[in-house]
Amino acid sequence: MAAGPWPTSLDVGQVICLGLVALQHRGQESAGIVTSEGTSETHLNVKKGMGMINTIFNDENMKKLKGNLGIGHTRYSTSAASEEVNCQPFVVHTVHGVLAVAHNGELVNCDKLRKQVLSRGVGLSTHSDSELITQALCLNPPDGEEDNGPDWPARIKHLMQLAPLSYSLVIMMKDRIFGVRDAYGNRPLCLGKIVALNGSTSPEEGWVISSESCGFLSIGARYVREVQPGEIIEITNTGFRTVDIVERPENRSLAFCIFEYVYFARSDTIFEGQMVYSVRMECGKMLAREAFVEADIISSVPESGTAAAHGFSREAKIPFAEVLCKNRGNTIGPIVKLLKDAGAKAVHVRIASPPLRYPCFMGINIPTSEELIANKLDNMKLATHTGADSLAYLSVDGLKKAVRLNIKNTKEIGHCTACLTGEYPEPLEWILSAYAATRPQLLSPSSILLTTASGVGIWGVNPSSASSWLLSAAHLVPLKKATITS
Repeated sequence: MAAGPWPTSLDVGQVICLGLVALQHRGQESAGIVTSEGTSETHLNVKKGMGMINTIFNDENMKKLKGNLGIGHTRYSTSAASEEVNCQPFVVHTVHGVLAVAHNGELVNCDKLRKQVLSRGVGLSTHSDSELITQALCLNPPDGEEDNGPDWPARIKHLMQLAPLSYSLVIMMKDRIFGVRDAYGNRPLCLGKIVALNGSTSPEEGWVISSESCGFLSIGARYVREVQPGEIIEITNTGFRTVDIVERPENRSLAFCIFEYVYFARSDTIFEGQMVYSVRMECGKMLAREAFVEADIISSVPESGTAAAHGFSREAKIPFAEVLCKNRGNTIGPIVKLLKDAGAKAVHVRIASPPLRYPCFMGINIPTSEELIANKLDNMKLATHTGADSLAYLSVDGLKKAVRLNIKNTKEIGHCTACLTGEYPEPLEWILSAYAATRPQLLSPSSILLTTASGVGIWGVNPSSASSWLLSAAHLVPLKKATITS
C-alpha cells in the first residue's frame, strides 16, 4: 500500500514481486499479483500463472501491474489440486465492487463452510478453500448492514467466527487492504513500513503486510510488529489501524505452528520477537545435550539444518565444517552413503526436530500417520535403514524449550505441535470431517462411533483391505485386533 497522495511514484507491482521472491520458499507451484489504482470499483490488474516467480513476471507483465496498492501470493498446495485455476490471489466481482483475496493456511472445517456458502446460492468454480473464503466474504453478516454499503470488518469477523482456523489473509478492495490472522495465531503474519532511503526522519512511503519479515529489507521496508492472533488490520494510504480482534473460544490456548521454526520459515524471519535462526541454533544446543555423540566434525544438510548444526557444534565443543553443497539433495540415505564413500569412518545423524508422526490439516502438507516413517521404524532401525551409525531426534520438550527460551512476552505463549504429538488445537469433530474429505475410502458403512478414554472416535473396517482402524482424537491407527466394550 503506497502512502498518499496518489498516484504514487512507488512501483507497487515491483515491490510485491520482490517480496514474493523472498517468500519463494513458501511455495513454488504458482504465483500471482493483483494491483489497484484506487479509483475503479470494477477493475483490478491481474497476473497469475504456474511456476516460479521469475518465469511468471517478466518486464511486459510488470508494466501492466500499475497501481497504488496490491497483493501477491506464492502457492504450495495442501488441499486443492496444483492447477492454474487455483492460483491466487482470487478475484471476485460483487455488487459492492471487485474483491481480491490471498490466503495462507487451510480451513479445518472446509466442508461445513462450503455447504453454507452453496446453500446461499453462491457458485464455486474450484475446490480451493481460498476461493471459499473469498465467496464467504460476499455473504451478509448476521446482524445486517447499513444502507450506505458493506461493512467489510463485520463480514471478515463473521467469516472468522464461521472458520476458526487456519489462515492468514490479505483482502484488497478498491482503495484499502485488510490483514487478518486467525484467533489461534496458527499461521504467521507481520506488518512493515516502507521508508525513504534518505533517513528515518522521512515519512513512510507505504505499508506492507507479509507472512514473513524476511523480505522487508529487499524492498526497503522495516519490521513494525506481528499481526496479533484474531486481529483485523485495515491499511489505507494514510496508515494502518486495528479495527477488531476476534477472541478464541474459552479455555483454548494460542497455537502458532511450531513447524515454522523447525523448517518452513526462512532463517532471517522474526517470529514472536526472535529470529528463526537463533531458535534453530538453540535447537541444536538442546539436541547436543539430549543426544551427544563423539565426533570429529559437525556438519549440516543445508539450509534449514545449518543453524542447528552450529548450535550443536558450540554446545558439544566439536568444530563445524561445511561438507555438503546445497544441490546434493535432501534425502538422508543417499547423503549418508555419499559421506561414507568420501571416506567418513562413521556418520551419526542428529535431527533438530522431533519425528513427524501425525498429519497436518492446517496448511502444511504432511502425509497420514501410516505413511510417516517414524511410525514404522524406531531410531535404531531407522539408522540401519539409512546406513547411519546412529540416529536421534530432538524431543518435543526440547523443541518447546528452545522456541520459548528468548520470547520476551511470556504472558501468553502457545504453539501447535499437532504433527509431532497429535494434539490438535480444535476438538475432534473437524479432524473426523477432514479425514472424511481427504480419505473417504476409510469411512465404510460399518463405521461406528465410540467413546474411548481419550475422547470420541470412529472405529470401522475397510472392506477393500479387510483392515481395522481407529480414528481417535489424535490420529488414525491401523489395528490388528479391535475389541469394543459398551
